[in-house]
Amino acid sequence: MWGGAEPSQVGSIPIRPRQRPGRRRDLRGAAQDVKTARGSDPAYTEPASAAVIAKVAAALESNNIEAVVVDTGEEARRRILELLPAGAEVHSGVSKTLQDLGLFAELHDSGHFDSVRTRYLKMDRATQSREIRKLSSAPDFMLGSVQALTEEGALVVASYSASQLGPYASGAGRVLLVVGSQKIVPDLEAAMRRIDEHVFPYEDARLRAALGVGTKKAKVLIINAEARPGRTTVFLVREPVGV
Repeated sequence: MWGGAEPSQVGSIPIRPRQRPGRRRDLRGAAQDVKTARGSDPAYTEPASAAVIAKVAAALESNNIEAVVVDTGEEARRRILELLPAGAEVHSGVSKTLQDLGLFAELHDSGHFDSVRTRYLKMDRATQSREIRKLSSAPDFMLGSVQALTEEGALVVASYSASQLGPYASGAGRVLLVVGSQKIVPDLEAAMRRIDEHVFPYEDARLRAALGVGTKKAKVLIINAEARPGRTTVFLVREPVGV
């Protein structure tokens, strides 16, 4: 997730950028760029050890963030769907993790939930920008992921538009995050390095393939602790999920 994967926004309103004449993308070639950009550095792609996962889960709990350790992404998906009430108001940015687990489609396309995203995409950006901004800023349930999680339990999220950062930090009633153990890093310095060297190249190539424009690491949110007990839950997945 990188600013909801919607690079040009006014507030939280997605605006599809225009492609310049004569610069039509070869999407097949761009798709290959995405694959190449992911890289294969084991430090960024391999699952963490059981000992490290246990340490991080304990650190999250000490930071007032509930940690639910699961073996697979499918188990995380099942647990989240069991937790969400039928018809609940839900929101998320475009998240590779949620897409890989089938959660993105379940949240926004199944009709089982009241999707904020589905609602605001039907609204008129020219005349309802304020309503869209307010609607997307404080959902009952905000779902997504992060780009890095430190061994001290700090969650790190980088974004261009920052549309998901407000709900993560304070706007949403509940925050449910799915984090693969490959995203665990020793400290904040390593978290920034993971974003710069691994996540940013992938996301930049993905957006260039899809929209013909790149992205920027414009804003970074670091969640060191949660003030409200029970508000934020991290589903820490032993197997790698997401980027």
